[in-house]
Amino acid sequence: MAFDSLTEKLQNVFKNLRSKGRLTEADVKEAMKEIKRALLAADVNFKVVKDFIKNVQERAVGQDVMNGLNPGQMVIKIVNEELVKLMGSTTTEIQLQPGKAITVIMMAGLQGAGKTTTTAKLAGKFKLKGKKPLLVACDVYRPAAIKQLQINGEKQGVEVFSMGDNQKPANIAKAALEHAEKNGNNVIILDTAGRLHIDEEMMEELQEIKNTVEVHQSILVVDAMTGQDAVNVAENFNEKIGIDGVIVTKLDGDTRGGAALSIKAVTGCPILYVGMGEKLSDLEQFYPDRMASRILGMGDVLSLIEKAGEEIDEEQARKMTEKLKKSQFDFEDYLESMKQMRKMGGLGSIMNMLPGLGGMGGLGKGKMPDIDADDAEQKMARVEAIIYSMTIKERQNPDIITPQRKRRIAAGAGVDISEVNKMMKQFEQMRKMMKSFPGMMGGKGKKGKFKMPF
Repeated sequence: MAFDSLTEKLQNVFKNLRSKGRLTEADVKEAMKEIKRALLAADVNFKVVKDFIKNVQERAVGQDVMNGLNPGQMVIKIVNEELVKLMGSTTTEIQLQPGKAITVIMMAGLQGAGKTTTTAKLAGKFKLKGKKPLLVACDVYRPAAIKQLQINGEKQGVEVFSMGDNQKPANIAKAALEHAEKNGNNVIILDTAGRLHIDEEMMEELQEIKNTVEVHQSILVVDAMTGQDAVNVAENFNEKIGIDGVIVTKLDGDTRGGAALSIKAVTGCPILYVGMGEKLSDLEQFYPDRMASRILGMGDVLSLIEKAGEEIDEEQARKMTEKLKKSQFDFEDYLESMKQMRKMGGLGSIMNMLPGLGGMGGLGKGKMPDIDADDAEQKMARVEAIIYSMTIKERQNPDIITPQRKRRIAAGAGVDISEVNKMMKQFEQMRKMMKSFPGMMGGKGKKGKFKMPF
């Protein structure tokens, strides 16, 4: 996950600071050196790192911090505030035209950044907000680009306007605007052509679109995996055509995250959304304060709650809660709970949003084995295999599973019978625990160590 390595390094620095009762100027300077190394290793722009360290150090060696009761905590607070400032301080929304006026959004970017997919996801976001978006296929060069947009548009339930690949993009944009006026579309999103690298021809084409129709928002899509190249691309696009905001894709695959930390400071353009996976819900609005919290390992509970609200079926969750209260939770329900977890991005994604566990979603073995995300995912997969090897009757009535049935289930799942026994024992413990888990199920119960059955 994004920032895993940076989070781990920063937490080590903060641990050392907290362990000191009083801080000297030398302590602060040493901590700043370590933070500087961590940021550079995360591929954050050198000038950005230099300015960041200077700002933190100037504030951290102030009398209020040095003489405070908890100077280590004060330094962490300053780092958090400066990180938020670095990424833009406030959340930036895509500015839409007032009333019934049509908003034209032009999407730009290099090939491979995920522009077409992101464009469709963005249309899906507008649809959820009650808008009537229109996707426009202006990429007339890349083979199958139009088809890709149509497929993605269908996934989001959004109309796609296309005139084939024999028309100029500017003319397609003009015709799409006329279509929108007739059909009541109030947001037009132009999916323009990408290139393997920045060239004058591409820039002229984008400028021609802007000269032909009034573009209200120019949004650049960059790939987080390209690191500082993404920052350079953003800088070039802003100079050539002017951009209003940036969407950073594939942040879930970039363990460094330097692009997300550098773009606003280098270009002055805000990050609007970040791509954290393939699903619509994985295109997350960018909140600088929440992202800073994740980076520092403090979690992001608000985003987790929002994600849960988007992905989890409320009625299904209520029924499951009732079953847990009555100890009627069965293996069918457990399969459903695993499905809901995966909808939210899997165990690693959830862990990165929980306070105290941020940055541990991708930790290797030996760091914190009880919550190693990769290991837990593998165990979950084995549990699924065991459950799917049961009959429907066995899934719904775990109490009927005899030793003989266990042997058959183990053979069907390709595991040793000991794994089946262990899973069933833990499952039973979970049922009992959840029935009395304080605060979770609405009742009072015994405190104890909760262990998931995987």
